[in-house]
Amino acid sequence: MDKLDCKILEILQADASIGLADLATRVGLSTTPCWRRVQRLKDLKVIRAQVALCDPAQLNLGLTAFVTIRAARHDDDWTRRFLDGVAAIPEVLEAYRMAGDVDYLLKVVVSDIAGYDRVYKRLIKVAELTDVSSGFVMEVVRYTTALPLDHVRAGVAR
Repeated sequence: MDKLDCKILEILQADASIGLADLATRVGLSTTPCWRRVQRLKDLKVIRAQVALCDPAQLNLGLTAFVTIRAARHDDDWTRRFLDGVAAIPEVLEAYRMAGDVDYLLKVVVSDIAGYDRVYKRLIKVAELTDVSSGFVMEVVRYTTALPLDHVRAGVAR
């Protein structure tokens, strides 16, 4: 990746709906070379998807919870059941296997505490759990989906 690729990624992370001609102008390329670069970034899986980010509050999804899970077991069967069960709950937007005191961290988005309770009841049925603890977001202080690119730029400058 070079500086132009980084600039393309920076712009697309801010607004993936930008037209190709505008993108090309902003990075200082003509349309065809810019399109080729974007396609190459997609082919390399650097760009995984281009999506619309919705405002949860506008969709009556005003409660975000971060849920920590401690597994009752750590075998393949338990893991498969747990991961399949989590994948079947649409309110679970993100799931991470963790190192440290907890085994999994989930990001859950629901309309209210009753909605969370419904997710909780589904979650505890998917596999045996030792502990389920939740923290509820009071205020979003920072939110971005844009990945930092400074380390990529630094590698290009070498």
